[in-house]
Amino acid sequence: MNQSTIIAEKSELRRTISRLKAAQSPQEYLEASAIITGSLEMLPEFRSAKTVLAYWSYKGEVHTHDLIRKWADKKRILLPSVNGDEMLIRQYQGDDSMVPGDLFGIPEPAGQVFTDYAGIDFVIIPGIAFDKKNNRMGRGKAYYDRFLCKINAFKAGICFSFQLFETIPAGEHDILMDTVITEVSQNERRAFLRS
Repeated sequence: MNQSTIIAEKSELRRTISRLKAAQSPQEYLEASAIITGSLEMLPEFRSAKTVLAYWSYKGEVHTHDLIRKWADKKRILLPSVNGDEMLIRQYQGDDSMVPGDLFGIPEPAGQVFTDYAGIDFVIIPGIAFDKKNNRMGRGKAYYDRFLCKINAFKAGICFSFQLFETIPAGEHDILMDTVITEVSQNERRAFLRS
């Protein structure tokens, strides 16, 4: 599949997902998010992780604020901070330390940039769409793809079941997830774990 075909298919998929997100009720959104983050917390890789890179959810992404607050005093929780085309990492130190970021005003931690990439054990990653081969499609800016090349941590993609497809268009620079978690049952999710 050539690059222009991949770009066109990804654009169409983003429009489809946007419509599906808009159809989700606030209650469905929060209930599904709670199931997803609850399943995430049960992963042995998450349980054993000391340093977790999460994300502060924004506009229809799986809700992570409660998860972050819950674990912030038990693990070192890091969040992305966008600087131009680069994704930087800073430590979450409570809601009071959050400031509006450069990207869509998404809140991000103030404070020192975290650079001990080898110390990151687990990454929670949003996406527009995922597939059953653990491919991920983001917003198109490639922040995560560029950053994930630098670290060797367990990568958990999280999304709603309507964002998980048999296959999605993937390029050679797209980074595979180690698992993708939706609100589906535990047995179904196990099938998506990369061997």
